[in-house]
Amino acid sequence: MERLKGRVAVVTGAASGIGLASARRLSSEGASVVAVDLDAAAGSALASELGGLFVQADVTLPEDVDRVFTTTAETYGSIDISFHNAGIAPPDDDSILETGIEAWRRVQEVNLTSVYLCCRAVIPYMRRQGRGSIINTASFVATMGAATSQISYTASKGGVLAMSRELGVQFAREGIRVNALSPGPVDTPLLRELFASDPELAARRLVHIPMGRFAAPEEIAAAVAFLASDDAGFVTASNFLVDGGISGAYVTPL
Repeated sequence: MERLKGRVAVVTGAASGIGLASARRLSSEGASVVAVDLDAAAGSALASELGGLFVQADVTLPEDVDRVFTTTAETYGSIDISFHNAGIAPPDDDSILETGIEAWRRVQEVNLTSVYLCCRAVIPYMRRQGRGSIINTASFVATMGAATSQISYTASKGGVLAMSRELGVQFAREGIRVNALSPGPVDTPLLRELFASDPELAARRLVHIPMGRFAAPEEIAAAVAFLASDDAGFVTASNFLVDGGISGAYVTPL
């Protein structure tokens, strides 16, 4: 399919995991992809692979974020899709009784403030065009609670969900769709790092997934491509859950 032919897509956190799979999927459907990441080597390699553009940026810094979208507009002339996916889940983000204020603030900056900055920067371009699709990575934990808590991560993703909903409503009549993508656990380097030191933590989470496995990044990327495309033309202000049935489960199959 080439649902995105002629369109320009920005992807933050593009060098690995969901961002990497999504950049590849958007490119495969015809989009020109601007890969944004701190990792210069991986980002440059991806841009070369896709025939796109790499912009090295720290998406917690307003000046870096503004540069991403200015560079994109100057290079391609439009910004049609913006997937705000950069995020962290560090091990020192734990129970509220254990998580220090610095860990709290660091996660909020990367996971929530970066989405705010990216939305604030890209919406004016999309308003001038009269169209655009913004996809913000939230999480199924924005909808559900967990006893194995990552308190700042959970709170940040709840903020992403609420902000996406509000922006989707606010700009709907200007042709700008804004949706929160809420994945379940995904087999990415971030998740592997989180579970590597604590197999019990992984087991406690896996048992609650009706499908009995973690998602592949490519499965989340397929949802990103859908939300970016005209096939999702009537989808905005939504919590788009791709969670293997977790949020619908009471008791999982044996």
